[in-house]
Amino acid sequence: METINTLKKTCIDALKKSNSLELLEEVRIEYLGRKGKIADVMTLLKDLSVEEKRTQGPLLNSLKQEAEAAYYEQKNYLETKKLEEKEALFKDFDVTAYLPEQLTGSLHPHTLATQRVQEIFNSMGYKIATGPEVETDFFNFEALNIPKNHPARDMQDTFWTEIPDLVLRTHTSNVQIHEMRKGKLPLAVIMPGRVFRQEATDASHDYMFHQVEGLFIDKNVSMAHLIGTVKAFLQAFFEQENLKIRLRPSYFPFVEPGIEIDMSCPFCTSGCSTCKRSTWIEIMGAGLVHPNVLKHGNIDPTIYSGFAFGFGLTRLTCLKYKINDIRLMHSNQKEFLKQF
Repeated sequence: METINTLKKTCIDALKKSNSLELLEEVRIEYLGRKGKIADVMTLLKDLSVEEKRTQGPLLNSLKQEAEAAYYEQKNYLETKKLEEKEALFKDFDVTAYLPEQLTGSLHPHTLATQRVQEIFNSMGYKIATGPEVETDFFNFEALNIPKNHPARDMQDTFWTEIPDLVLRTHTSNVQIHEMRKGKLPLAVIMPGRVFRQEATDASHDYMFHQVEGLFIDKNVSMAHLIGTVKAFLQAFFEQENLKIRLRPSYFPFVEPGIEIDMSCPFCTSGCSTCKRSTWIEIMGAGLVHPNVLKHGNIDPTIYSGFAFGFGLTRLTCLKYKINDIRLMHSNQKEFLKQF
């Protein structure tokens, strides 16, 4: 009896002094486990006489019951305490408190326009291609049906490098030849990138701007395919299903026939400052790819045909977001950039 009472006191004291769930579990195993101290005492019961079993049996059962009760009581206490400590971490957090102004960034209008152009043409099955900004005379001019001393070279004020026959590309059309020579037909590709012209800088001109060229080559390609593609693109870009286009004959050495494409002004129906009161805006040059260009791209013009188009992405961005000075596009003025 003395041993049982001593064990009970020792066990319950150890349980109550456990200050963590981990320590409590260790004490439980030590006393209440299948190989614990209480189990050891219980095994001695079988060796007692009948009279001793009548007196010691209830004491052992009481020991186990009180020890288990003490264990669950301490466990409940520690779990409640742990939960309260966790809640205390958020006690002083006021979800209604004033949130200071957050200085967040945003995408540049040129980036927004570039992403939208690529999304639209990707949806049509076009891939995106890039090429060198410093290009050879051959890929920038000759392969595009502009041989040396051709008068069309005078149409572009070119930056020539000190290395003979190397120029800063005047258009992204140079990428067309690189893509054609890969030999993967049919070919549907747009080529965005920076181009360089030796021009005076003003509100509508700059020596560097971004351009997008488009090229589609397959069998039996016609002007109808070109018109449908350009119209679908402009309607999606300016988000106007009723936007119209018109064609005017023009000359570009790398296409035949060549056309200028105008679109109906997306901002008015009777004339405004954007369209110079004409209700039409000149938007891009285009045409069917010249057979000589196909030959330079190692494509047989008797089997394949194609169309090409090109537009100034910088200008298109200015039109979409009503930016009246092209120089703002790379000015890094915070007041300008905060609008987007």
